Amino acid sequence: MCADDGQVTLLLKAMKNGDKSAVEKLLPLVYKELHQLAKAYMQRERPDHTLQPTALINEAYLRLVRDNVDWQSRQHFIGVAANVMRRLLVDYARARNAEMRVGGLQRVELEEGLMISSERSDEVLALHDALTNLEAVDPHRAKVVELRYFGGFSVDEIGEILEMSPRSVKRQWALARIWLLKQMKKSRDPDAPHGENVV
Repeated sequence: MCADDGQVTLLLKAMKNGDKSAVEKLLPLVYKELHQLAKAYMQRERPDHTLQPTALINEAYLRLVRDNVDWQSRQHFIGVAANVMRRLLVDYARARNAEMRVGGLQRVELEEGLMISSERSDEVLALHDALTNLEAVDPHRAKVVELRYFGGFSVDEIGEILEMSPRSVKRQWALARIWLLKQMKKSRDPDAPHGENVV
């Protein structure tokens, strides 16, 4: 992905082994990708969201470096960062949902046939729940959705991160969207007839 992938991997290993200086050295090398993730996530939030991309990056980075993860590569780190950012925003939506039960008009597209209001945290949570269900049955496909929809990465970038061909990424993305749409429809109308939930 980048010329300094090897250096990032070495710093991740050093961090795992308790080298505190590796934590500081790592951030400049991954900041651009973390910022891209945070910016993509925040673009899907309501315009008056109190959390800013920099705060999202900082909170996610603190969680990533304090966890004792056996990091394999830069791609592994960025993939986990996408998941951490999504979960931070879901936590924020849950807290907001507990405080206020109001809907909004700003819309976000998962695809042409599904519009999600970023003001309506119940819908944000429904998407999160559907993606969590997908992670349980097909973690790889869920990661494609997370990086594409939430992270804003291109098909080629996802291919590099997940070490897949662009064709495979496109196929996984298409199948995952269908599955998520079915899951979200089912959560909105649990009594509606549904076919097999096969991914």
